[in-house]
Amino acid sequence: MADWTETYRPTTLSELRGNDKARDALLEWAQSWPSHREAVILHGSPGVGKTSAAHALAADMGWDVVELNASDQRTADVIERIAGEAARSGTLTGGTGGRKLVLLDEADNIHGNYDRGGAGAITRLVKEASQPIVLCANEYYDMSRGLRSACRDIEFRDVSARSIVPVLRDLCRREGVEYEDAALEAIAETNSGDLRGAINDLQALAEVTDRLTADDVVTGERDRTRGIFEFMDDVFKEEDAEGALQSAYDTDETPDDLINWIEDNLPKDYEGAELARAYGFLANADKWLGRVRATQNYGYWRYATDEMAAGVAAARGGPKGGWTRYGPPSYWRKLGSSRSTRDKRDYVARKVAARSGASMSTARRSIVPYLAAMTHHCTNRELTVAMAAAYDLEAEHVAFVTGSGEDTNKVQDVVADAERLHEDAAVEHSGGAFEGARKTTFGGGEWESEADDDADASAATDGDGEGTGGAEASDDEDPADDDDQASFADFS
Repeated sequence: MADWTETYRPTTLSELRGNDKARDALLEWAQSWPSHREAVILHGSPGVGKTSAAHALAADMGWDVVELNASDQRTADVIERIAGEAARSGTLTGGTGGRKLVLLDEADNIHGNYDRGGAGAITRLVKEASQPIVLCANEYYDMSRGLRSACRDIEFRDVSARSIVPVLRDLCRREGVEYEDAALEAIAETNSGDLRGAINDLQALAEVTDRLTADDVVTGERDRTRGIFEFMDDVFKEEDAEGALQSAYDTDETPDDLINWIEDNLPKDYEGAELARAYGFLANADKWLGRVRATQNYGYWRYATDEMAAGVAAARGGPKGGWTRYGPPSYWRKLGSSRSTRDKRDYVARKVAARSGASMSTARRSIVPYLAAMTHHCTNRELTVAMAAAYDLEAEHVAFVTGSGEDTNKVQDVVADAERLHEDAAVEHSGGAFEGARKTTFGGGEWESEADDDADASAATDGDGEGTGGAEASDDEDPADDDDQASFADFS
């Protein structure tokens, strides 16, 4: 049976339900686009209609759509080749006046080896585009500040149950499904603003019953998934290894998230030898998750789940009882506070690695710390400008490397001069840009160094020969390095 969310996707903005204000703002953006030429970010919870709104807008405006979604490879090369060509030219025919809408779905979820360089490519794309661009994102603040500042944003709010019910009623009419009003109301309420989820639930129930009742909805909701707290009770207290494993499969969480829940809450129920045994199983699970990250083979997830669910349950030393106050992983709180810092670090390291041909590990451990020492607080201004130009750094990245405040005049002036250097096409020939000065070669080009070479080397390394400066280092290839510190001084 065809997916109803696709079969009945709105074909015009007038058919969009539950976000009238966002819909009107999106239409105004499109109609006025020739006067401002800004990209727009549609952000809000999954299932509220962001992607559907973009497609409906394109239909209303007579624009073709060039789309890259989460199932596509979205490296810098792919974005430049597909979306970049469409956004910067009118060579692709079709649509009113040849105009096309470039749509990047889940734009807040471009990361890691698979999407290497994609985030930076998108930021460049929205600044240079000659065609309208729509980015869809679930988490607005997971996107870089540079990208957010280059785009207009429109928030899509959760769809109210009152707005969901008429949509479900119309689908039942079209599909010939008999129903009780209470059943549709229950579906709308249990999906908490997720219109797509409500439609999926309706379709799933319609496939197994001739007439939809409220009891069907309650049973379906109870049987569909187990909550995370219920899962931890199963693993820590109630189920044997087989039962705990089944509970993991019935829980709507990925193994990457489950291991964090288990690790943080395990000491609340386990102690002594059983705690040690359980942590041994978690260590094995973490190895399997590392293989997933290294190979992108998600088949290894099942081995990780075996270890963290069945293994931890088997490690239990005896019966457990009572109520335990479980809480979300503290790691998530740390991750949130340091994410911005790590994103800046990784952006700079990717730029350095791409220019120099070095690995990300080498860029993080050796080259970026050296840059930090030589440009500390922008004291070597010409070098700082050349660095910002060569690696296409924005103010936040310059501030990160140099340890200066992002909003200081010094950093803002450096970025402005770097942009002028770009315009003069001098970066690729930087060896001739600083006549009469001694030069230090790294990162694929020549750079001026006014300080004594020995002093530079001393300032750039610690006693172990590794770089020191203003940000932490980690490596996709070495998970042990990817902690939550935020200082080059913490290199070891």
